[in-house]
Amino acid sequence: MPSRPFDLAVVGAGICGLAHALAAARRGKRVVVVDRDAQANGASIRNFGFITVTGQQEGECWQRAMRSRDIWVEVADRAGIPVLQRGLLTIARRPAARRVLEEFLETEMGRECRLVEPGNLGTYGDGLRSESFAGALYSPHEVRVESREAIPKLAAYLAEQLDVTFLRETVVHAATPPRLETSRGPVEAEAVVVCPGDDFHTLHPERIAAYGLTRCKLHMLRVWPRRFDERLPALMSDLGLVRYLGYAERPAAKALKQQLEAEQGEHLGNGVHLIVVRSADGSLVVGDSHHYAPTPDPFAPEGVDALILDEYAHILEGPAPEVTERWIGTYASAPDRLMLIDRPSDALRIVLITSGTGASTSFAIAEEVIGELYG
Repeated sequence: MPSRPFDLAVVGAGICGLAHALAAARRGKRVVVVDRDAQANGASIRNFGFITVTGQQEGECWQRAMRSRDIWVEVADRAGIPVLQRGLLTIARRPAARRVLEEFLETEMGRECRLVEPGNLGTYGDGLRSESFAGALYSPHEVRVESREAIPKLAAYLAEQLDVTFLRETVVHAATPPRLETSRGPVEAEAVVVCPGDDFHTLHPERIAAYGLTRCKLHMLRVWPRRFDERLPALMSDLGLVRYLGYAERPAAKALKQQLEAEQGEHLGNGVHLIVVRSADGSLVVGDSHHYAPTPDPFAPEGVDALILDEYAHILEGPAPEVTERWIGTYASAPDRLMLIDRPSDALRIVLITSGTGASTSFAIAEEVIGELYG
C-alpha cells in the first residue's frame, strides 16, 4: 500500500474512472485508481468501442462527445491504441427517416455532415443494399477502437507515462475524503471521485438512490461476414433515429416512430437498433438491444439476437454472417438525465454516466469534474 497521501483517489477503473485519472494527472496531480477487479470487466469493454458524436443530444452532450472524441484521438496515439474506423453512415431505409436526417443537417450538429444519395453510397464501400435506401447521412466525427484492448492500454499508459497508481482487486468500503477504507487498508487522498458504473449500493447508496436509477441490459454479437468492404465506416439505420436524441428530438422523428411501431414494433419493444463496426481481424461487432430492470437477468434470448440480425440483413448484402461470440453488458440508466454528478462535499464527487455514452462523453465530463475540484 502506498505510504504517501494522494491528491486524488478515483474509485472505479472503467472508462469513467480512467478519464478522471487522466484529467487529474494532466494537471500534475498524484492519482490513485482503486478497483475491485483484476482488470476492466464491465460496461467499458462490453461495447462497440464506438465514440459516437453524431446523434448525441443537442447541446452539452453533443459538445462533450466532440471534446471526448478529440481526447480519444490524442490519447490513442500516445497509448498505442489503434483507431480501426473513422466516420459513420446512418442509413435511411425509409423516406420518413430521410426527412429526419434532412432536419438534422439544419442544426449545428450537422455542419460537417452531408446527405448521401443512394446512388452515391458506393463511394464509401461496397456491400450495402443501397438500391432499397432513401439515402444516408455521412458524419466524419466518429472513431472506433476495440474496447477490450483499448481500456487496458489506456490504463497502462496512465501508469507508465503519467505515474498513476493502480490498486487492483481492492474493494473500497467507505470513501470520505481525506480517507478511503479499503480491503487492503486505508488510503489517504485530499479529494475522491467515485465512478461506480451500475453499482448503486456499495458506496454512498443513499445519495445515488435519490436519482431513481435503474440498469439497462444489452445484447451484442461478433460475426464473420463473407465479405465486408474495409472502406465502409461504422453503420447505423432507421431504428437508431428514434433512440439517439440528436435525431429523435427533430420534429420529423415523430412520424418515423409511428411508422416503425407499425412495421417493426417487436424491434422497438426490445430496444433494438443497429450499430455495425469492424475489428482488425475482419470480424464485425453488431448490436444492440435494451432491457431495463433494477437487477437485469443474465440471460440472452436468441429471439433478440435474431431481431438485431434481421436489421443487419436489411442494410448489408450477402448471406447471414456466422456468429462467433455473444455477450451482454449492463449500464446505469436514468429516466431524466444522461449523466449525473453528485456533490456530497467539496472534496467528493460521485459521477455516473446514465445513458450508455461512457466511451463517447467520459473524457469531457472528467475535465469538467476535475476543473471543478481544482479550479
